[in-house]
Amino acid sequence: MANPLVRVAGTGSCLPERRLTNAELAQMVDTTEDWILMRTGIRERRIAAAGEFTSDLAVRAGQVALEAAGVEPNDLDLILVATTTPDLVFPATATMVQRKLGAHYRQAPAFDIQAVCAGFVYAVTIAEKFILSGSCSRVLVIGAETFSRIVDWKDRSTCILFGDGAGAAVLTAAQGEEGSSGILSTHIYADGSYRDLLRVSGGISTGLQPGEDPRVSGVGFVQMRGNEVYKQAVKSMSAAIDDTLIMNGLERHHIDWLVPHQANIRIIESIAKRLEVGMEQVVVTVDRHGNTSAASVPLALDEAVRDGRIKRGDKVLLVAFGGGFTWGSVLIRW
Repeated sequence: MANPLVRVAGTGSCLPERRLTNAELAQMVDTTEDWILMRTGIRERRIAAAGEFTSDLAVRAGQVALEAAGVEPNDLDLILVATTTPDLVFPATATMVQRKLGAHYRQAPAFDIQAVCAGFVYAVTIAEKFILSGSCSRVLVIGAETFSRIVDWKDRSTCILFGDGAGAAVLTAAQGEEGSSGILSTHIYADGSYRDLLRVSGGISTGLQPGEDPRVSGVGFVQMRGNEVYKQAVKSMSAAIDDTLIMNGLERHHIDWLVPHQANIRIIESIAKRLEVGMEQVVVTVDRHGNTSAASVPLALDEAVRDGRIKRGDKVLLVAFGGGFTWGSVLIRW
């Protein structure tokens, strides 16, 4: 008997044109090209142009994914945008994407997901549930960020890490036998007790007071206690991987491709070691993209799909970790 499935029908991505290299950063803050590369694995990152917004990157990535899936914008039942850097406080960036895509005529729902770097994994999980419930058949899921806009470019501990971009996937309803292509399981988690290790201070109810300087107060910019975040990221993503394998009755060697959040190369290598896979089975884009938060996983996924590394039948494990803390995983049989 055929079972309901959720398939990834197409992927897409978008990166801003401007490249910010380590050499340029070394002229801006007290650091060196080699130090950045050694500590993070990053050589360059992309930076959105003035007037280029999160919704613009999201739309371009979404258009590529829709074309790959053979789906028209107005055939979508739902649009989800995972982002930490929305165009505005409101309306939701997803509604702007809907309008710019020309997908607004059916008035299908569109809303944002805020789970920082785990946002795309959260959004895929939500989309899968909508499809399996029978509420939707075609969902566009996007992770998009202009993270450079919340970076203090005088803080050498954080400004070297982040970049801008967007990645997207179209998820569709399908039927299949055991062993068919589709999402095998999703797993999401959160622990708010770690709030102070990675955050952007300030908000609508706690924002700047009149006359307050954000660069003095730190309000509005990324603040991170890197070593502690590193430890929790490795621990949490490893646990999510273990849960995924147990639920699906798999061993570590059954995973063909690991697509992790691209925070820095040391975290990626630690996760690969825990999973007991070689780095040749890990999709790495952090060297060229930096940490693009919610866009990180879908950008890496799209690259590996388009260059042919990920093939039909492969078991692909997405795993991510972000502020909150939030983390999770998605296992797909491609």
